[in-house]
Amino acid sequence: MAVNLKSRDFLKELDFTKRELMYLLDLSRDLKRAHYTGTEQPMLKGKNVALIFEKASTRTRCAFEVGAQQQGANVTYLGPEGSHIGHKESIEDTGKVLSRFYDGIEFRGFSHSSVEELAAASDVPVWNGLTDEWHPTQMLADFLTMKEASGGKPIEEISYTYMGDARSNMGNSLLIMGAIMGADVRIASPKHLWPSEEVRAAAAARAEESGARVLLTDDPQEALPGSDFVSTDVWVSMGEPEDVWNERIKLLSPYQVNQAALDTTGNRNVKFLHCLPAFHDLNTEIGRDVAEKTGMTNGLEVTTDVFKSGANIAFDEAENRLHTIKAIMVGTIGNQ
Repeated sequence: MAVNLKSRDFLKELDFTKRELMYLLDLSRDLKRAHYTGTEQPMLKGKNVALIFEKASTRTRCAFEVGAQQQGANVTYLGPEGSHIGHKESIEDTGKVLSRFYDGIEFRGFSHSSVEELAAASDVPVWNGLTDEWHPTQMLADFLTMKEASGGKPIEEISYTYMGDARSNMGNSLLIMGAIMGADVRIASPKHLWPSEEVRAAAAARAEESGARVLLTDDPQEALPGSDFVSTDVWVSMGEPEDVWNERIKLLSPYQVNQAALDTTGNRNVKFLHCLPAFHDLNTEIGRDVAEKTGMTNGLEVTTDVFKSGANIAFDEAENRLHTIKAIMVGTIGNQ
């Protein structure tokens, strides 16, 4: 597939065509195979990559660091306390400075406008590791995982349901990515937590081009039947006050991914996806605290039995962050 993404930013799914995203998925597959067969060729030799994190991270940071190193690049990590960006130095100035040192810059933070501003000021590709509106690196991992778990079935034949708060980076990205790629995408969420009208309109336009089937509903019983995959995300962000937690848990409890939800798909081979971390047991401080206050001892957005079952492929999904992020770096700054 003749696609050239050299020097391109990777900020949100809407910036790309189906063909370009398919190229990245194919490249991810090839890089993963090469890694496992011991035939991987480093295509980032001599490259330097900067990782800017306003938000702490496990999978995104590790995937960028390990992926860059396996491909021969040098990496500099700038954590929440390790950079002057937005404090002593503007985002614009930071972009101008770092693009003189580095061949590519990853940014994971809060406002999507920040990564857009950074990209506008930079002379090198900027990659969005997560913002409040979009999570494009996760989408490549999700779609690679779904293709693998469905035995290579064409994306156009894959159906998935997202359950929970859809006015979020995961809700936006899963809706738009499915619309671009021609999938059967269902969003089950309270209506006031659906993606914005602007995002829904963009999804409708892309679905018209690709033939995607898009459903938004507040009724899980309408969304789940026939789904190959069921996906969710945490209900509340870290640091939000206790009253927000209580309100959100009450609102989203009907959208918990439990065994009844999986049974509703009518698909005995249905698989479960989660971008992680997941509050599925009492082995975290937050899990224990919420259980004590709400009585929800069997998980929040996903129950313990589902998370511990063979339906859960979230750890395959997590590993695929490495291979898809590697593909983004190779595709945009690689020595090819």
